[in-house]
Amino acid sequence: MAKVMVLGAGGFGISLAMMCHRCGHEVTVWSHREEEAKRLQTEREQKKLLPGVILPQEIVFTSSLEAAAHSDLIIMAVPSFAVRETAHKLRDIIGEKTIVVCVAKGLEQETFYDFSTVLSQELPHNDNVILTGPSHAEEVGRGEATTVVVASRSRDAAMKVQDWLMNPDFRVYVNDDVIGVELGGALKNIIAVASGIADGVGVGDNAKAALMTRGITEIARLGVAMGGHQETFAGLSGIGDLIVTCTSMHSRNRRFGILVGQGVPVQQALEQVGMVVEGYSCTKVAYQLAQKMGVDMPITTQTYQVLYEGKSVTEAVRNLMGRPKKNERECTWVEG
Repeated sequence: MAKVMVLGAGGFGISLAMMCHRCGHEVTVWSHREEEAKRLQTEREQKKLLPGVILPQEIVFTSSLEAAAHSDLIIMAVPSFAVRETAHKLRDIIGEKTIVVCVAKGLEQETFYDFSTVLSQELPHNDNVILTGPSHAEEVGRGEATTVVVASRSRDAAMKVQDWLMNPDFRVYVNDDVIGVELGGALKNIIAVASGIADGVGVGDNAKAALMTRGITEIARLGVAMGGHQETFAGLSGIGDLIVTCTSMHSRNRRFGILVGQGVPVQQALEQVGMVVEGYSCTKVAYQLAQKMGVDMPITTQTYQVLYEGKSVTEAVRNLMGRPKKNERECTWVEG
């Protein structure tokens, strides 16, 4: 049994707390809002995000980060914009043997850093592990079969997390390609937004399939340029997460995209979803990063222009379909 602290009382944080409880661990959940922690401690249900999932009395809720002291494992389930700040606050609280798992999907704005790098900067004495893959909170919280991947610069830490979290309903693979795993999990949210927009305007199945397929191609293109391995993007953090996020109504990125495709103004669509839409902010970061590195990401570019520059969806589709002729394998043919 491990002592586990989950930081973040949103849907995914609560679902992971439930999963850890099923594994037999001692679980505490932290919320930065005192009133939320008190309500969950009393009501035992995250009614807005996971209605019907009753939280066992053994799971403790708190608004004090000091409760993280002496934890064996910390799971950071905070939004991407709060990862660095939250990690910084932990620096003087946790011991060096505590392993920190991050489940946020995205890249840090301004720096373009992946979250393993952010955690290494803020918690240099702690091993950190990235957990990602096709894992909707609604299904994890109810104990439905889910498979994820963990990646770390420390194989021992990744394998220890695998041992702690793996159970009959939650299968965990290990991967040593940290940047590839992170970028797959982050960038697929952009394609999910684009897929939602396509659904909102009513494109056909042919176009949706092409969007997803060419989407993973440009994700891998940037990922490899950043040092990731091509094969990682065919795995759980790449095509696996892409499929579930582009096709499920559990996906807030897709729901946001559908609203935009139906003509709802971007800021109004964000408000209607009512939760953090990581794909919105990640689109801007990825677009800027691709420009900086000289990597061609046409779907990301068109999505950025729709979300941030007011381009019409019709024009964006026309621009994608009218691009110059390409070779699908992206290699140069040499005549003998």
